[in-house]
Amino acid sequence: MYFRSALIAVACTSLLAGCLGNSGGNSTAAAPKNVIFFLGDGMGINTLTATRIYKVGEDGDLTIDTLPETAFVKTYSNNAQVTDSAPSMAAYMTGVKMNNEVISMTADTAAFDSTGKSYLSGTDSTCPASGNGTAVTTLLELAKAAGWGTGAVTTTRITHATPAATYSHICHRDGENTIAAQAVPGGAGYNTALGDGVDVLLGGGKQFFVPTTAGGKRTDGRDLTAELKAKGYTYVSNKTQLDAAPATTTNKLVGLFTNSHMSYDIDRDPTVEPSLAEMTSKAIDILAKNPKGFFLMVEGGRIDHALHETTAQKALQDTVAFDEAIKAAIDKMKSKDVNLANTLIVVTADHDHTLVLNGYAQRTGATTPTNPGVLGLLKNFVTGAANTDVGGNPFTIIGFGNGENRPATRTALTDAQVSDKTYHQEAAIPMATGSETHGGTDVFLGAIGLGSEKFTGVITNTEVFNLIRQSVGL
Repeated sequence: MYFRSALIAVACTSLLAGCLGNSGGNSTAAAPKNVIFFLGDGMGINTLTATRIYKVGEDGDLTIDTLPETAFVKTYSNNAQVTDSAPSMAAYMTGVKMNNEVISMTADTAAFDSTGKSYLSGTDSTCPASGNGTAVTTLLELAKAAGWGTGAVTTTRITHATPAATYSHICHRDGENTIAAQAVPGGAGYNTALGDGVDVLLGGGKQFFVPTTAGGKRTDGRDLTAELKAKGYTYVSNKTQLDAAPATTTNKLVGLFTNSHMSYDIDRDPTVEPSLAEMTSKAIDILAKNPKGFFLMVEGGRIDHALHETTAQKALQDTVAFDEAIKAAIDKMKSKDVNLANTLIVVTADHDHTLVLNGYAQRTGATTPTNPGVLGLLKNFVTGAANTDVGGNPFTIIGFGNGENRPATRTALTDAQVSDKTYHQEAAIPMATGSETHGGTDVFLGAIGLGSEKFTGVITNTEVFNLIRQSVGL
């Protein structure tokens, strides 16, 4: 609906030689160039620190800690000090600051009308047909135009804001029926800038691909899974089917493993739902067959959801799963490109949350079945006794600036109580259930491989787009 027919053609005229493939009659094929962009949704610095302590203790290292090049990223959106996932991820993908709720559109695009009403009707977009911005080219679309393989992997719905920002354009992120249609080659509403389609899409969100008569949320009666299969996609819906899809002969793959978001990693049935690391590995094996290279986006999306719930253990475990996917990708790519001379891996977050680490706790070490670690009550670093508030009650190491657990009167707590995966850490400001907010703090970025030395200092999320392009010649 917002696509410019010359989108890719215009992009290619301004790109470096990578958009054109080999030229000048050179018979030697250039080495494939690859980009893997990891996005930990809501993974602020405090969440990273808490995850490190949770997994490996204060003096340990996560994989993300070992990335050789680092930077801090400003995440504000075009119209807000604190961004939501849509414009922040879209800034990474397009180099354009846009308004909150907007996905991969120009800065003048509004997600709400003049009265503040959302341009949304249920799960369908009601974006005005004209006069409300235009699409802006994404990194995935640039990669597609250059003949690269392309993919998006997530633990959220594949139509959720972060993955959607790689392959779709819409004025309001919640129009997930519309977003799903943009991924189906040849269908109504298809994003033609994707050429023959995104090669690999893995995550949740089947409800936006099937009609209401089949238990989905599509109001147009379409079964997009059937349409994708008709276009040559292999369709899988569980781990067994994913494992059985041979990377050597599978060129187009869609996996929708749950009706909505995938399970939190701490609750995941590993025989039914693949891990983020497993999905990442499969995607790489399929995409790496492309002789020109590939672009892959991987999102640890449920970190954000657990933080909104203020269930810290769920958030930290999903961050561990995200870190394991990073390790899996680095190991796999080093088996294909030993020194990552032609592969750039970037890891960052789209925004912060209000999670805090209270002081002054003694060192806890990693969390184990017999040690609550950073999830537990705060013990004094001198005496080892629980520190208490003005009322004489103990409190946790982890808290939130705002959230649903704001008791009118604090009472005694135990380590067993607060380290349970269902415990909602206490917050300073009371909010509705699940409504802890994003925070506005800068986020961490780590990089390794081709051109990674370009990522340094304090940069904006839009600069990351340009640095990736410069590093790999997109």
